[in-house]
Amino acid sequence: MVHLLASRGALAGRALFGCPRALCGLVLTLAATAQAQSVPAVTRLSAGDAVTTVVQPAAATATAPARVQALREPDPKPEPGDFERLATEANGGQPVWRLGTQARRGEATLAHLETPARVPPSYVVQVGDEISVTVWGSVDAQWTLRVDRAGRITPPRVGPVAVAGATAGELDGLLKARLERVFKGFELSAAVTDLSPVRVHITGFVARPGDYLVPGLTTVSGALALAQGPAAGGSWRRIRLLRNEAPVTEFDLYTLLASGSRRDDRLLQPGDVLHVEAAGPQVAVLGSVNRAAVFEFLPGETVADALRLAGGSTPVAERGALTLERLQQRNGAGAVELALPRDAAAPLANGDILRVRSQVAAGAPTQLRNKRVLVEGEVYKPGEYLLPPGSTLADAVAAAGGATPGAWLYGTALKRESVRLTQEANYARALREFEAELARSGATRTARDDGNADAAAANQQMLARLRTQRPEGRMVLELTPQSTTLPAVAVEDGDRIQLPASTQGVGVFGSVYNGGSFVHDGGRTLGHYVQRAGGPKGNADYEAAFVVRANGSVISASQGSLWSRAREFDSQPALPGDTVFVPEESARVTWVQGAKDWTQILYQLGVGMAALFWTR
Repeated sequence: MVHLLASRGALAGRALFGCPRALCGLVLTLAATAQAQSVPAVTRLSAGDAVTTVVQPAAATATAPARVQALREPDPKPEPGDFERLATEANGGQPVWRLGTQARRGEATLAHLETPARVPPSYVVQVGDEISVTVWGSVDAQWTLRVDRAGRITPPRVGPVAVAGATAGELDGLLKARLERVFKGFELSAAVTDLSPVRVHITGFVARPGDYLVPGLTTVSGALALAQGPAAGGSWRRIRLLRNEAPVTEFDLYTLLASGSRRDDRLLQPGDVLHVEAAGPQVAVLGSVNRAAVFEFLPGETVADALRLAGGSTPVAERGALTLERLQQRNGAGAVELALPRDAAAPLANGDILRVRSQVAAGAPTQLRNKRVLVEGEVYKPGEYLLPPGSTLADAVAAAGGATPGAWLYGTALKRESVRLTQEANYARALREFEAELARSGATRTARDDGNADAAAANQQMLARLRTQRPEGRMVLELTPQSTTLPAVAVEDGDRIQLPASTQGVGVFGSVYNGGSFVHDGGRTLGHYVQRAGGPKGNADYEAAFVVRANGSVISASQGSLWSRAREFDSQPALPGDTVFVPEESARVTWVQGAKDWTQILYQLGVGMAALFWTR
């Protein structure tokens, strides 16, 4: 396969996908012939090779440097290794990759390496480079010269000058010394304006090993990018550069990926070999870190080094606390607790999983967390407040500036989400049981029952209305109309506290002749206010009447003894804020016929919803 064709001169290549093998071979032969005088032969060509990489050269000038442009197929999605799969499982299924793996997962199909506009003074001149020489003074001349195979350029009237092996910064002095043998009184400037491509060999655990022609200023990392980086089993930290079979340096890609440093990212020279070693020991860093990943570590590196590669902890991390799961202990002791900075120098072992705990994910025990509470109604500063653990209703009201003189503590409503969920579950269960009872009672009715169709319709209508109701989660507080302090009930996160204004009314609704609200008169009973509303109608089911108190409690006539329910209910003292409901007998007869007291269902709704249901 052709990995790369160097771009130089006027040759322009073009990819021929899907062409016959003979035609492809002819095109490659012509391309190689056209470059024969200035470009080394293309490597690794054989009959029938598919053309997947073609050079599109650009003219080289001092301001428009040479460019190598490679057209290639999109990078295949990398397959995770065994340890990456293990780390992903430990991370709750969220993918965890080796650092660097995703750097080559892009879908771009055009990869290009460009020579910088200025060649650095340290660049070593190679055979095939183009050098521009400008002379002024007693002599005015400008020459563009190519370094021949002998490593020389030949300025007119001067003769051959050996430049290969010299650095770009040494060219001015080298050429001036040679030209002074012929000319006097002149100045000179020389620059490398076009670079010869460099043939390098990339071997070892690399995604696409082979021979490559790369631009003259390509570094180790640039060549590895063309080869799509280390393979799944390759090292990102131990990449050896060999020159003339002798080691030059060992490059660590992590210095570039993790810190942006290009230390030891050497320029390549013709014949250089890049060898990617097998992957070394690895550690996974998970949890509240800025870069959760699998990292390869070097001998002597510690827990602190692993955390540094992970970018450090996030703002929500639990400071100084992390767990270590060691591979050989997974079937034994399990995780080990570490503390920083005490254990920062602890050595790493192959297969370790470090997990930095999150204060948000783990959280403190419920009783130790702050509570967010909404306080409304008759307080000086209504709003939402964040209270410390252990705060009570009184603390919440105090945080809101305290109760106003018009506040009525007896009517305080505490609505809680946990209570609402319980009420909702109980209410749904009661509705299911009641619906089943209606179905059973309907099946036993006979055709002689009067109004059977009307009763069934009424049942369905009432059930439909009940299904639309939702519990409100109100808690009943142990308060009396004379209470001046709230009970010592601890608040929970999400609580809603409502302090109503003082009221002196008693409401009577339902199957009475003149329902409405009446001014409370101390010492009066519930029966007194029912009579003030005209008394129960003829179709009223007074034994099912109930009163909702301002503090959220409910008293039903059905709670009395069998023979004196109505009388006992009437004798209950009326309190400010009471609301009395008297249902119709027809509703009870139609609905029940042997079923349990249906008013229990309404109790599951909470006070406000029960009132809304009956006062429609």
